[in-house]
Amino acid sequence: MTTITPDRIRQIEARRDELSAMMTKADLPAEQFVQLSKDYAEIEPVAQAATKVRELRAAVDSLTEMTRDADEDMRQMAAEELTEVQAALPPAERALALSLLPRDAADERSAILEIRAGTGGDEAALFAGDLFRMYQRHAEDRGWRVELMSASAADMGGYKEVVASVTGAGVFARLKFESGVHRVQRVPVTESGGRIHTSAATVAVLPEAEEVDVQIDEKDLRIDVYRSSGPGGQSVNTTDSAVRITHLPSGLVVIQQDEKSQHKNKAKALRVLRSRLYDLEREKVDSARAGARRSMVGSGDRSERIRTYNFPQGRVTDHRINLTLHRLPEILEGHMDELIGALIAEDEAARLAALDG
Repeated sequence: MTTITPDRIRQIEARRDELSAMMTKADLPAEQFVQLSKDYAEIEPVAQAATKVRELRAAVDSLTEMTRDADEDMRQMAAEELTEVQAALPPAERALALSLLPRDAADERSAILEIRAGTGGDEAALFAGDLFRMYQRHAEDRGWRVELMSASAADMGGYKEVVASVTGAGVFARLKFESGVHRVQRVPVTESGGRIHTSAATVAVLPEAEEVDVQIDEKDLRIDVYRSSGPGGQSVNTTDSAVRITHLPSGLVVIQQDEKSQHKNKAKALRVLRSRLYDLEREKVDSARAGARRSMVGSGDRSERIRTYNFPQGRVTDHRINLTLHRLPEILEGHMDELIGALIAEDEAARLAALDG
């Protein structure tokens, strides 16, 4: 792991103190104060981590010296305390190194969650529904809000496709590793012979973009309005409220028909389109840093098979980090902290290793 030098620690603490002093100046313009406050909020936790490392290192030096004292009781007491401090130092140094890693600018954002049934027909649609409920329950556990934006229900249950907005602090940071192909192995309810079938669904997690992030020119859009359609037996709109937006430069198409208002459908479609365009731009940047991307968990490629949910064995296996948990029912109930935590830890370790390299 990268060793943070004493000079680097002094620089971090000095910058924090400099920002603090600048914020107390009289007649500071409001815009400058806002920027200084933002910079201070970013460096303060880093400075706290740096201070902790500096103090622990100083304690190691001091206690090591005390273990050479002529007084035997003093040597024993110092040796015991030294053991505790030496144990506390590596995690503190790791925390500081992590705080200095380049941050993903999108980590604190909300996200657009898209789930599509893949191979497997009705069973794939049912599995897509299972995945959506899993993310809904995980969101509830964390106090996030899930807003269904569009859904195409399947005849036997579940979804052919479902798109939702997940709103809250740090949503994208926790869900970004969910993008990819999720595979299920189980006996379908329609299978009379008890044979295990394999089906799949694709998950995409996009950081939600603001209007300032992506400027969409109206002349780049083709907007088609038509009558909504729905499953038989359900009441559907009898007005032309469904909206299909085609972004001509990229070829992206977004269809929205869940609202009865054409205006609301258009607004939702533009939200999804903006996030997809923002994600495309992020992918271009990631491609430019391909080496760094490869060192992270997975490739970010949504055609990559990332996880298998095996019902007969009650296990979930994440293929990117070779992690198997025999807790399938709890995970499907949204208790994903162990799984997500392992992915985040692996990503952090890979990025620290890349920093050393």
